[in-house]
Amino acid sequence: MTSVVFDTVAHAFGDRPVLRDISVELTERRIGIVGANGSGKSTMARMMNGLILPESGTVTVNGMNVAKNKRKVRREVGFIFSDPDRQIIMPTVAEDIELSLTRTVGDKQVRRTRARAVLADFGLADHADQPAHTLSGGQKQLLALAAIMVLGPSILVADEPTTMLDLRNALMLRDVLAGLDEQVIVATHDLEMLTDFDRVLVMDDGMIVADDDPTAAVAFYRSRMSS
Repeated sequence: MTSVVFDTVAHAFGDRPVLRDISVELTERRIGIVGANGSGKSTMARMMNGLILPESGTVTVNGMNVAKNKRKVRREVGFIFSDPDRQIIMPTVAEDIELSLTRTVGDKQVRRTRARAVLADFGLADHADQPAHTLSGGQKQLLALAAIMVLGPSILVADEPTTMLDLRNALMLRDVLAGLDEQVIVATHDLEMLTDFDRVLVMDDGMIVADDDPTAAVAFYRSRMSS
């Protein structure tokens, strides 16, 4: 069973606290994190693979302290940003996937074969030789996701993955995430995405103020934001 554990985690940017004494264990297959801008949800998400390290407390992934095992943790935790252009590096779609495999697969032909296979899994097989910058927003997000998932992480963390997508592409990405076997943790403003999730955390002012099933947690969040 995969798990992410926050143990009395606190963090600040300058003199502004962004996480305050967070203690929570995340083991469910689909977990959402919601909150207003500045609530701490993105900081919390980025701590799960060491993009940000806590000033106090510990974050543990599958039994590994993230601060002490960043390289190993990043093999376990894939991360996608709201803007896929931050993650797409190579000129063509297939080359971007092959780049992800460079450290783990020495044989160029094997990398090529695996890249084509994962592109087919994510509906991008027909775009393998296409310049990556010409993809649609949704296709770019799929490419960023494919480049992470080809490495075989056990956990995927997504920070606002639908923010830059139109409704059609947002719905497509929701379906893709729903079909993954891996644990998926999503920080999002897209409340409809969370309907069939197992658990939703509500963040406010750096604290978890609700932790419940999607219906109850989203209702709490809506009420808090309207009061």
